[in-house]
Order: sequence, then C-alpha cells, then structure tokens
Amino acid sequence: MTQQEINIEVLRYNPEKDSEPSYETFQVPFSHETSVLQGLQFIKDQLDGSLTFRWSCRMEICGSCGMMINGVPHLTCSAFLRDYYPGKLRIEPLSHLPIERDLAVDQTDFLQKLESIQPYIIPKETRSLEDGPFKQTPAQRERFYQFSECINCLLCYAACPQYGLDSGFLGPAAMALLHRYNSDSRDAGQAERMPIVNAQEGVWGCTLVGYCSEVCPKGVDPASAVNRNKVSSTLDYFFRFMAPRGASE
Repeated sequence: MTQQEINIEVLRYNPEKDSEPSYETFQVPFSHETSVLQGLQFIKDQLDGSLTFRWSCRMEICGSCGMMINGVPHLTCSAFLRDYYPGKLRIEPLSHLPIERDLAVDQTDFLQKLESIQPYIIPKETRSLEDGPFKQTPAQRERFYQFSECINCLLCYAACPQYGLDSGFLGPAAMALLHRYNSDSRDAGQAERMPIVNAQEGVWGCTLVGYCSEVCPKGVDPASAVNRNKVSSTLDYFFRFMAPRGASE
C-alpha cells in the first residue's frame, strides 16, 4: 500500500526532570488504515521509546487511549491519520486532568468520584442462589441500557468546562453511571445516592453545555443523564418538603 508521512506534534512532560510541558515533533509514515494510536506506537517503537501513553484493546472498548487530538477529546484507536493529512497533528493528554507523564493523565479524582456513587446494584432484597436471578423485562432494561455503555474513557471530563473550572464537580460519566443504577428496576440504592445528586457539586453544578455528549464515543449521552437527574433531584426535594414533619424519623 502507498505510504505517506505526517508530522505529529506530541506534548512531552516528565515531572521528574521537566519544569513545564513542551512539544516534540515526529515524522510518521502512514497508510489509509493507520490509526492515530498506531502512529504513537510507531514513535514509541521506532523513534523514542520513552514516550508514555495508555492503550489496551485498540477496538474502542477499553477507553484507555483517550487523548486530545488537535484540541478535541478522542479515542486515538478510532481516529485515523489520513483524516488529518496534510495538516500537522497535535496530540496532548486529556484536558482538565493532571499529567502523570507525557500523554498519560492521573485518573485518581475520577476513580474516587466513581466509587462515591456506588456503581453497582444495591438489591431490594437478599436472595440466595436457590431463589434464582432477579428478573427484568425488556422495557425495564431499556430504561438504563444506554447509560450502561459508558467505558470510563474520560473524554467527557476533558470536554466539560465546569469540571475544568471546579474539580469538585462530580462530572458527566459519574452522573451517567449514577443514573444507570438509579434507573435499574433491580436496584434499591437511589436514596443513598441522592445526597450526591442534590449537592452543588452534583447535577446542579452542570451548566448544560452538552459537549460531553458530543465527544462520547459510545453514544451514552451524559448530558441527558444529568438532565434526568435534575428532575429526580427536584422530585426528591419536593417530596421531602411535602412529607409530614417527623415522617422520616
């Protein structure tokens, strides 16, 4: 196959020796099928083995290869060098997240937020294996399935201006997954999650830009989940306000 060459400008940063990030340009050969991730792998394998970035499945499933490509959050395994040629390609780590090294970011904040929402089914009742599985209709499954497609790629966090301004904000992916479990007919954990939803750092911190849904590679639509959570938060407040004094005691 015919090969061409493209210049890839990569952000470099080693906190052990660099005072601030800088850019380094590499000339990379490519064919029609070469992904941006494969371009980075060529740099690491053939030009500079110290280049650091994350990747795993190469099939838009694991979510680990998310980076900024010409300023846009993208999975590098599903972006192709041909679409950026003949222009120059700039690759940077995901915005709004601390850089660990080069193109790899520190995911600690997101993982703590994810843990806080209890991203698992809290059953309504204890069941033994002899009782059989929890049953669910197709309609009940449809209520949450879209939001269960999240692969934790963090592209939505890089796209979210509110998270960029306030790292305390829960963020799109965590709220989408929170909504996924609250909408599951098998789950009884909504009351435990509502304090997170109702907080200023929860759904009410969202400024409704919607860019998170535009960059989502799996069509999760976290902006929709946030809006639905705002409805749930409003209803939660209303019912607590209308409840007779002492009813919850």
